[in-house]
Amino acid sequence: MHFQLREIILWPRNANFRPRRVLFEIGKVNVISGASRTGKSAVIPIVDYCLGSGSCSIPVNTIRKSCAWFGVIISTEQGDKLIARREPGAQRSTDDCFLLEAARITEVPAAVSKNTTTDSIKRMFDELAGLSKLSFSSDDDASGFDGRPSFRDLAAFTFQPQNVVANPDVLFFKTNTYEHREKLRKIFPYVLGAITPALMAKQFELNRLRVELRRKERELKNAQEVSAAWLAELRARVSEAQELGLVARPDKTLDREQMIGLLEEVVARTDLRLEVSGATITEAVRELRDLDKEEREVSRELTTLRYRLSEMDRMTSGNAQYESAIAQQRGRLQLSKWLSDQAESQADCPMCGTVSESAAERLRVLGRRLKEVENESGVDKEIPAAFDREMQRVRADVSQGSERLRAVQVRRRSLAARSKEARDLQFATQRAERFVGNLESALALHRRIGGDSALVDEVARLRERVAALESELREQDIESRKRRALTAVNANAARLLPSLDVEHPDHPISLEINDLTIKVVGGERDDLLSEIGSGSNWLSYHLAALLALHQFFLSQQHSPIPAFMILDQPSQLYFPKRLVAPRGEEASPDPTWRDEDVDAVRKAFQVLGRVVLEARGRLQLIVLDHAGTDVWGGVPGVVGLPEWRNGVKLVPLEWLE
Repeated sequence: MHFQLREIILWPRNANFRPRRVLFEIGKVNVISGASRTGKSAVIPIVDYCLGSGSCSIPVNTIRKSCAWFGVIISTEQGDKLIARREPGAQRSTDDCFLLEAARITEVPAAVSKNTTTDSIKRMFDELAGLSKLSFSSDDDASGFDGRPSFRDLAAFTFQPQNVVANPDVLFFKTNTYEHREKLRKIFPYVLGAITPALMAKQFELNRLRVELRRKERELKNAQEVSAAWLAELRARVSEAQELGLVARPDKTLDREQMIGLLEEVVARTDLRLEVSGATITEAVRELRDLDKEEREVSRELTTLRYRLSEMDRMTSGNAQYESAIAQQRGRLQLSKWLSDQAESQADCPMCGTVSESAAERLRVLGRRLKEVENESGVDKEIPAAFDREMQRVRADVSQGSERLRAVQVRRRSLAARSKEARDLQFATQRAERFVGNLESALALHRRIGGDSALVDEVARLRERVAALESELREQDIESRKRRALTAVNANAARLLPSLDVEHPDHPISLEINDLTIKVVGGERDDLLSEIGSGSNWLSYHLAALLALHQFFLSQQHSPIPAFMILDQPSQLYFPKRLVAPRGEEASPDPTWRDEDVDAVRKAFQVLGRVVLEARGRLQLIVLDHAGTDVWGGVPGVVGLPEWRNGVKLVPLEWLE
């Protein structure tokens, strides 16, 4: 993926100063050399923070106290993108971000403000990398190690800080923590191309189908277990229906589907009466049926009349309450007459006896208004006489209906007591009703768990689909793709090792992605990186492995890995320990180099330059080091930025003053 750094930008807290810009060249080895305590080691935390890190690791005090925002300009296939992030202050991080996009960004705004969030920036990076939106498990909401790959997971291949670049125990950025180690193990086959987004989609579908197949197989097993018991119960219910006269006795033995169809016809019938022959029906039975019918009709009529009588009683009660309220209102409004009588016999002013025409006029107006209210409230709201007549008629109908119902019930009880056949028929009818109700429930249950023909077809279809996907995603196929990718990476590293300062350059190495380390294949035994001595070996194997990985990523048609890497102080192991300066003298700001140290470090820069030149502009390396141009100067593919010495630092001195 074309993703390289054009600039690092720092915005000062003091608006009187212009932003600090550190420019890089695309497709080259960019070297920032300088003395100690100039801010070189802050470059990786600044870039990592701007690319969406969950916490801010930028050194406190000098840098964070003088800077308000940190930013980078990224060169991508879509053009340049300026991403800036606010200094978090006392917090671990902040979501305040600024984004500016253009085909080519040459001018930087003097001040920036929030216009997006960190989550939006990370989503943009995920889309640029073309990462799959599927997780590594069948769960849609999977998180943690089984969650979907993200751009932040790829930082392991882009940063080599001081504590990692020559570390025998840690090969990749932040893999000293369990969380990052496990996630990198999970995504390694994905970044190697052994698992592509298309294969992930098929794997996701396979996992989903396997879960569904197991569920359907359990349902089919349950259905098959109840099938034998259900068949026996089915024959018993058909026999009982024949005894009740609900179905005719068949001429031949019925199979399961025929029995189910026969019983479903019984459930669908609206008439639950027994089908008996004319010879068994007596006059008592006929009369009992007639009485049952008459009882239902009289009961319906009586229910209607009682409801109507209840509504009429409620209307009469409401009218009485209304008349009572009117009477109370009349009594209260007698005040208007009393005020008028008092005004005619007395003067307006009780002190001087003066008569005021305005007061009398207002009293007359008040009297008229109160009289109108009395007249309006005095209107009688009488219920028409026809209502009382209708109410009396309804009461009479209710009384007559009640008498008819009691008479029918008396006749029915008497007839049932006299006729044993009627009693038996009544019991049989009730038994048939209960049978049909239970039968309907049983058939519904059978349709859910016993009707397994469609379920059998669905299980067969799922098995075929799972088998087809498994044939496409055989574990040995993915493993073979992973082995081929690691073989290519190891071959790239083997070509680089002879040019580095390593003890046994002819011994092949193997990248162990399960242990996230390097294994050196010797003549007698294989040794892990942590089992090998010498810092020069550690540095050489780090450089060979990381550069070999980037060469492999560039050889892929669509690799999500950003095409840049930053290395901090790769030459640190060649510096002798600084001796304490004699009293009255200052220690040298730079170490003293030995010829063999210069040769070893120059070898490393030559390998870096060669890899970049072979990439033809598709790979960018940034080296932060004490070594000056006397070490790496003149190496093809290596360019140097202005050295950070003699007061030149990442943060300008005037910002601090």
